[in-house]
Amino acid sequence: MSQPPYQGGPGNFPPPGQPTQGQSFNQPPGSYGTPMDRGMVTTGLEFSGYNIVRYMGVVRGLTVRSRSVLGNIGAGFQSLVGGKITIYVELCENAREEAFNLMMQHASQIGANAIVGMRYDANDVADGITEVLAYGTAVIVQPDKR
Repeated sequence: MSQPPYQGGPGNFPPPGQPTQGQSFNQPPGSYGTPMDRGMVTTGLEFSGYNIVRYMGVVRGLTVRSRSVLGNIGAGFQSLVGGKITIYVELCENAREEAFNLMMQHASQIGANAIVGMRYDANDVADGITEVLAYGTAVIVQPDKR
């Protein structure tokens, strides 16, 4: 089940398709709703070869996942043998990928074409239920002209 797209609202973010004060639609690729390139997400605070021309605010992608009874049984058998528990690895990878994609969607819907300072966070909400959060700062970048 997928989450509906971010629709804007209170806080730092304008509704999709509405430029903020001083912003125009003449901005680099990544205008409102345009899918973001995965290569434009970094854990660093800048992009080599690009200048940050506008900070758009914090963006996030959140998913909540649970382990199934069958998955827990399969993982239990794998843990008896030792080594990598592939069932849990797959669960974690899928949750992180979903959170990452939701974060990129959020950023593109507010007009950003890049994300800096990207991080993951995960917490147990209840026994066997985990939230995974991907977050960062949405920015508009332009190629460095030097």
